Amino acid sequence: MEHDTLLDMATDLGYELAMCGAETFRVEETVQRVMDAYGFRAEVFAIPNCLIVSIETDIGKPRTRMRRIGIHGNDLDGVELFSGLSRKICAQRPAPAEAVAWLSEARARRRYYPIPIRLLGHFLGAFGFSMLFGGSVTDGLCSGLCGLLVGAVALFLDRQQASQFFKILAASFPMALLAYALAAVGIAENADMVTIGALMLLVPGLLFTNAMRDIIFGDTNSGVNRIVQVVLIAVAIGLGTAAAWNAAAALWGPPVSPQTTMGGPITGLVPCLIGCLGFCIVFNIHGWGMALCAAGGILSWGIYSGAVGLGMNDLAAYFWATIAAGAYSEIMARIRKFPAISYLVVSIFPLIPGAGIYFAVDHVVHGQMRLFVDQAIHTAAVAGVMAVAILLVSTLARLLLSQRPKKK
Repeated sequence: MEHDTLLDMATDLGYELAMCGAETFRVEETVQRVMDAYGFRAEVFAIPNCLIVSIETDIGKPRTRMRRIGIHGNDLDGVELFSGLSRKICAQRPAPAEAVAWLSEARARRRYYPIPIRLLGHFLGAFGFSMLFGGSVTDGLCSGLCGLLVGAVALFLDRQQASQFFKILAASFPMALLAYALAAVGIAENADMVTIGALMLLVPGLLFTNAMRDIIFGDTNSGVNRIVQVVLIAVAIGLGTAAAWNAAAALWGPPVSPQTTMGGPITGLVPCLIGCLGFCIVFNIHGWGMALCAAGGILSWGIYSGAVGLGMNDLAAYFWATIAAGAYSEIMARIRKFPAISYLVVSIFPLIPGAGIYFAVDHVVHGQMRLFVDQAIHTAAVAGVMAVAILLVSTLARLLLSQRPKKK
């Protein structure tokens, strides 16, 4: 029957969005919008690992579909593709069988970077952010090498369907150990900057952003679920880097790094651009979207570093920089008719407190518990300030859109 075909198609469409890393509200709204276009009122319930869709047929009998959402990655190009397909289906309302064919064609059109390019993205991301946080060019190159190691381990474990916690743990340990080894033999100048640059590849930027947006739109269960995942990933990063530090200390002595300062608004321009372009590849962003997402990252970092340079409190600087990134993402989403998450996740990446996580672990390794508490509280405060800024911009954007007259 056609309603069964339609229900299967809408559920599969929501499943594809979830597997690409879309927010919970986007998955639910997409399925509801497609079913509404065909005259069916759907009840949709989505959490990060499950999607349930139920409708009532013309004869009053309910129909329900459920899809188990497995391990999924960071495919923002897929989010844009399937979001665009849902709008096309709602606008043209083809026969259900034809809509199923459109979905199959969309699956066939999905773009993926080849493995060498994906590894290049890991290299560029680590290289750029290592220099942005104060490392030298040599440190950036060493960090890029560590980023290649992270990418190779992650790609291998993805094929083995390993859990996220184990994958992060397995990637962070050899990465940090390699960074400390490069510093021990005199190749790298600052082991901390080498490690932090590669560590940014493991920071769950998309997961954190989706958690905040889920909570904003009332999907508290999904938001809390994702926040717990973020905390577990931070713990895995901490365990991996701490184990690497202890292994390095036992093999050739405790790693020692000089103090550095983050690049200014001008000196950090190129490293920020390189790092953001690398993460565009990691998040599977293609075409003009890469340049626009990288521009958002430069904007947020420029506002943050400029505000700090003018003497503003760093938490206030994080807040206004995230406000700018959120506003930029919402504007670009309306102009290009693509989901805002595609722009937001890269735009705020220079602000993600990956260095805070690393230095908090470093204090624990050295037994400096007071410094650890201070660093952990500050890192949590940064995350909280960014969450509030994202919430504010997204809420205002939604309110403004709700006031616009709808087209008949």
